[in-house]
Amino acid sequence: MPDLPILLIVVVGIALVFDFTNGAHDSANAIATIVSTKVLSPLTAVLMAGALNLLGAFLGESVAHTIGSGIVQPEMVAGSQGLVLAALLGAIFWNLLTWYLGIPSSSSHALIGGLIGAAVAYGGWDAPLYGSIGAKVIVPLLLSPLAGFLSGYLLMVLLSWLVVRSTPGRVNFLFKKLQIVSSAFMATSHGLNDAQKTMGIITLALFTFHEIPEMAVPFWVKLACALAMGLGTASGGWKIVKTMGHKIFKLEPIHGFAAETAAAAVICTASAMGAPISTTHTISTTVIGVGASKRLSAVRWGVAGRLVVAWVLTIPAAALVSALCYWFLAVTGLAV
Repeated sequence: MPDLPILLIVVVGIALVFDFTNGAHDSANAIATIVSTKVLSPLTAVLMAGALNLLGAFLGESVAHTIGSGIVQPEMVAGSQGLVLAALLGAIFWNLLTWYLGIPSSSSHALIGGLIGAAVAYGGWDAPLYGSIGAKVIVPLLLSPLAGFLSGYLLMVLLSWLVVRSTPGRVNFLFKKLQIVSSAFMATSHGLNDAQKTMGIITLALFTFHEIPEMAVPFWVKLACALAMGLGTASGGWKIVKTMGHKIFKLEPIHGFAAETAAAAVICTASAMGAPISTTHTISTTVIGVGASKRLSAVRWGVAGRLVVAWVLTIPAAALVSALCYWFLAVTGLAV
């Protein structure tokens, strides 16, 4: 049996790798529209997004507490050395697979699915907190894309009405400036919601290894997760940027501003409620909503449908992989 501190270090290291891949995978959430509309260069956009992801990670803890103590019963899984490791391996596998395929699936739900699968493999079907999962995962899973679509659609309709008497050149000039603000808002909200998820998983690992007495996020965990996500975002995810920025709907600066502003507002609202929603779901559906406000045929619905399939599959696929990972760790003596 490995020495507990060594295995814990491995778990924390892999969690930070997940956080990095989350930042790289979800960098498109903050920068796809601003890059596709040529408001900022890719390098400038990713550096800005990385810095603001770092800032956003320090602005709250509600989502971290949901991940750490609202998905599985901490008391039931306390002492399980391999649970968090298996959950992370399943989530990272799904992240990398969808990143390779250029599909903007949800890193958040991959992590949640991983936790559920590993917990069931360890403690049986009683280990997950189904009430909390329903209220803070499943309901937001269903509502946040709808809220994203409606907010993107309505905001775009409002903006179109406000600029109806302006020339296209003037509108583009104005919203190229405003889109820098909306992209910054989106990047900050992404750090606020997504970086907290890894904070929660590391805190759960510390608790299961009996290194902390209660589910409280240490400062060093906040700092490490913020840095990992910021660096991951700065590395970029260009295949997903292409999907988000071009394949769903051809964006102009006013469309990018509407999509980013609407998505960031939904994400910040969810973060305040402690709901670990998918920033990918939200920005994808705001882009679709913005496109639909112009005309339904402007949206490439085949691509949108492919995204929905990936969203539906994420939690069960990550759960299955994580359960298999836990059983493998148990067989090899690395988990109890």
